[in-house]
Amino acid sequence: MTEKAALRRSLLTARKSISPDEWRLKSDRLCMHLQRTSLFQQSMTILAYMSFRKEPDLSPLFENHQHIWGIPRCVDKALEWHQWSPHRDPPLQTGAFGILEPDPQWPRLNADHVDLILVPAVACDRHGYRLGYGGGFYDRLFSDSKWQQAPAVGIVFSDMLLDSLPIDPWDYPLNAVCTDKEWLRIRG
Repeated sequence: MTEKAALRRSLLTARKSISPDEWRLKSDRLCMHLQRTSLFQQSMTILAYMSFRKEPDLSPLFENHQHIWGIPRCVDKALEWHQWSPHRDPPLQTGAFGILEPDPQWPRLNADHVDLILVPAVACDRHGYRLGYGGGFYDRLFSDSKWQQAPAVGIVFSDMLLDSLPIDPWDYPLNAVCTDKEWLRIRG
């Protein structure tokens, strides 16, 4: 087992042990921190995700009607982004990996229209690197320079913000990390 795989397994086990009440409290605090940042406030189109396996829940953010929200669909080995409004659109559908996804018929979003990307992670470090789930979806997304134009923010609970992570040459550093305890601006 690689160092990343062992770390991923350990951190996912720790996150799984969070009680539902603690998960809700930490998620709400994280959303409050994020909403207070000028980066969030000034962004019109924001790519987000639907919480899965006790990832921080961003659903309180979706109540903000000032933003256009983009939610990903897993298509083969890539992420495809679709515009979504929780108040206008039908419910999301269970897609690949059991994650809620938008209908493929909903309007697509491309990199030119995106102001901010909220990136799920198992963990992030203080240098802006993230430990994902091992599928490489976000690595492939950020390997395309057009997707690097919008600031990318890692979203993790504070106990999943580490001093450093093992990194590979293809790992792309994020611009910031938001936790339930802090906003850490790294670059850009």
